[in-house]
Amino acid sequence: MIGIDTIVFFMFAALTVFAALRVITARNPVHAALFLVLAFFSMAGIWILLEAEFLAITLVLVYVGAVMVLFLFVVMMLDINIEKLREGFWKWFPVGILLAGAMVFEMVWVVGSNQTASTAVGAVKHAADYSNTKELGRLIYTDYVYPFELAAVILLVAIVAAIALTLRARRSSKKQNPSDQIRVKAKDRIRIVAMPSAKKVASQTDVSKAS
Repeated sequence: MIGIDTIVFFMFAALTVFAALRVITARNPVHAALFLVLAFFSMAGIWILLEAEFLAITLVLVYVGAVMVLFLFVVMMLDINIEKLREGFWKWFPVGILLAGAMVFEMVWVVGSNQTASTAVGAVKHAADYSNTKELGRLIYTDYVYPFELAAVILLVAIVAAIALTLRARRSSKKQNPSDQIRVKAKDRIRIVAMPSAKKVASQTDVSKAS
């Protein structure tokens, strides 16, 4: 008899596949981003079934709460010509089908191999006081500390490279120099000019007319 966990898993899995397909088939980019949010939520549900609550909450908070909001703002602020982007869709459609078929073949080959089948185990039920966050931290900083540090270095290099590639000195761009702003004095900004008052000028004009 199929358990309730299996039924919920297949529901989340079907919802994830449907949302992923709608991400690449939706005509409106805003709708595609919202379907991607739905895919993230369904994947979070699958991770909760595997008792990986920390990863599920991180997926929702980081990707749905920050990354996808940024995507939506960018999509809504930019005037994207959808028709121009879809001009070469059917031209490269056969290549996309071949790549998709290759990826599906690789996934089926890996999942159906004897090595993967021998290591497949069900989700282990833990006690109520079990903390997967603590266990995840222990594994990261003990068994996987070198891959974790290597990934951090790669991300740091990618950030520095992205900043270096996008940082360009443009003549039209305006920038401020804080050191020059701190050293500025009042005499550099204000010039006091002695001007005669309007009443005095008027009286001198009357005298000249009378003479």
